[in-house]
Amino acid sequence: MMNNRTATLFSFLLLFLLHCACTPSQEKGKLQVVTSITPLAYFAERIGGEAVSVSVMVPPGGNPHSYEPTPKQMAALGDASLFVKAGSGVEFELDWMPRFLSLNPGMRVCDASEGVRLMSMPHNGAAHELHEQEAHHHEGSDPHYWMSPLNGVIMANTIRNALVLADPSHKAAYEANTVKLVAELEQLHHEIEGRLAPVKNRRFLVFHPAWGYYAAAYGLEQIAAEEEGKTLTPRQLGQVIEKARSNGIRVIFVSPQFSTLQAEAIARDIGGVVGTVDPLSRDYQQNLRNATGALIEAMQ
Repeated sequence: MMNNRTATLFSFLLLFLLHCACTPSQEKGKLQVVTSITPLAYFAERIGGEAVSVSVMVPPGGNPHSYEPTPKQMAALGDASLFVKAGSGVEFELDWMPRFLSLNPGMRVCDASEGVRLMSMPHNGAAHELHEQEAHHHEGSDPHYWMSPLNGVIMANTIRNALVLADPSHKAAYEANTVKLVAELEQLHHEIEGRLAPVKNRRFLVFHPAWGYYAAAYGLEQIAAEEEGKTLTPRQLGQVIEKARSNGIRVIFVSPQFSTLQAEAIARDIGGVVGTVDPLSRDYQQNLRNATGALIEAMQ
C-alpha cells in the first residue's frame, strides 16, 4: 500500500503525463517561463516581453516558506523551458526543486542570485553584515536580496543571459529590454536615495526580516522582531518592545504573507500601529516606491 507522500507524488506524475499527452501549450509559440516567486516574474516579463509567457509558483499572498504547489501547477511544468529561482535559500525552492526537475529534466534553471553578494540574517535585531558568498544557498544567509534595486540590475542581466540561452532567436529583444530595465532600476535607486537622504532617524522596525538589503543600500538599520519564522517567546516580545521604545519607534511593519497577531501585540504595547510592506509584490518598482514612502513616514 502507498503512503501519503508516495500517493501524492504518483498523482503529480500522473497529472504531468496526462498534461503532456493531452494539453496544448498555453500561448503557443512563446517561451514558457516559470518563476518561484512574484518579483522574479516581474523581471522575466520585463526582459522577455512578447516572446515569453510567465507563470509563478508561489501566488500573491502565498508564503514561500511553507507554500505547496497544486497538482495543476506541477503538471504545467511539463511545458516550461526555463525555471527562474531565487537561489538564495527560499524554503519553497529547497523543498520542491528536486521534484520539479524530476518531472521536467530538460528544463533549464536560472539562479537569479548569481553574482549577488548575499548577507547574513540578522540576529536579535542586529544590523546585517555584508560578506562575500558563492551565489547559492548558504545556511544563515538572508534570501531577500531582490529588495535592493542595485541587486535588481544584477538579476536583470542574469535572467537576460538565461533567456538568450533558452531562446537565441529573440536575443536582440531580450538585450534591448534589459538595457531599458537596468536604466529604470538605476534611476529608481537614485530616486530612493534622494528621498531618504534628509531622514534623520535611520531605524525602522519590521516583524519579518525581509528588508536588510534595502536597509544596507540606503544606510538604514532594520530592526527585526522575529528570526527564522519562529513565534516570539514572551521574553523576546519584551526585548522587541523595549528596543522600539528606546528608539522612539511607533510603527511595526508586517509582510502580508505572515500572521499579524504578535505584531499587533507589539504595536499596542508601544502605543503605535501596524503598517504593511510587501517583499513579494509583482509590481517591483512601484512597490519599492510605496515602501519608501511608508518607511519615511514611520521614521519621522
